[in-house]
Amino acid sequence: MTSYKSAVLVGVIGLAVATVLVLRSLSAVGWDPTLFVSFGEEATDTRTYGEERLGEMYLRGGQGHDGKFFFVQANDPWLVEPEVNASVLDRPLYRSQRMLYPVLAGGFGVLEPAAIVWGLLTVNVIMMGLGTFATSIVAMRMGGSPWFGITFGLNFGFISELNIDGSGIVAAAAAFGAVALLLSKRRGWGIGLLVAAVLAREAMLIAAAGSAYWLWRRGERRDAALAVVVPLLAVFLWAIYLRFRIDLDVGVPQVQEIGWPFVGLVQALPEWMGEPLDLAAGVGTMLLLALYTRRVLRSNELAGWAFLGFIPLALVFTHQVWLNYFDFTRALAPVFTSFVLLMFLSAQSAKTANGSSGQGLGVGSQQ
Repeated sequence: MTSYKSAVLVGVIGLAVATVLVLRSLSAVGWDPTLFVSFGEEATDTRTYGEERLGEMYLRGGQGHDGKFFFVQANDPWLVEPEVNASVLDRPLYRSQRMLYPVLAGGFGVLEPAAIVWGLLTVNVIMMGLGTFATSIVAMRMGGSPWFGITFGLNFGFISELNIDGSGIVAAAAAFGAVALLLSKRRGWGIGLLVAAVLAREAMLIAAAGSAYWLWRRGERRDAALAVVVPLLAVFLWAIYLRFRIDLDVGVPQVQEIGWPFVGLVQALPEWMGEPLDLAAGVGTMLLLALYTRRVLRSNELAGWAFLGFIPLALVFTHQVWLNYFDFTRALAPVFTSFVLLMFLSAQSAKTANGSSGQGLGVGSQQ
């Protein structure tokens, strides 16, 4: 019970860190929450859409960032009027697949635009706290201190998502929550959170597949099948619904982040040479991915297997993802938190799995 209270405390600290970061940014712009929605000066369609509903807004340079699309979605999360709302999205099917965050931020479709702006921000702040709490539970189940949970709240990728109203925090909080529940032998709830994760970000099918593999190796074949089939079915059903609701020909590929292996990375390298921060972050990330892969294969921890699939995914990222550290650290953020847990706790987990405490949860361990 004491450890559980410590995990709650760490979660509250994660929430507090996110709140302080948000308040600091808001105070610098006259408490204007549209800063986080990230409308862009040059993104005419979404800028006009926002100005019609919010009036004067904070505008970022260029095209802005993802928050502007989630704002549009949150105004019509169930696509009741796609011709009014989804029509201003650059890639309607791709954007609308990530439905959970705008559904929550839009109050399931009942909030007004001015409230949605705050809803987007509030949901992410809360999820920073919940993700930190979930990671603390994972650390405890691996035989370590709940204070390792702060690696979620201090993850640069998640902080970047917070700054642009991105959906990565919701997706990762659900994924780490699923890992915590699966390690706690609460299989049904864990699979439920895997569904939430994939509906927030479709790439979290990786977490579903990795969790299923881990369960399969433990001999839990039924739960393994459910862990991958149920989230996949949820994504499929929502995708079918989207194709009934959206009939928009935007003339561009819906997925632009995935290409041929290594091509995007090779194309980004020359441009990194002129940006020391991008170069350092890129080289460091590639080294980390290699070490992470080795660690997962040696440790057999669920906290590693759940996110190992991000490694091959990274290899097929296109140039636009690898170009800037801000983007590729967001895309790979779950790996960074998982990496710290594996580096410091996998040996402890193996030790407790062979001892009498019963908290270690390697492939062969039992609670």
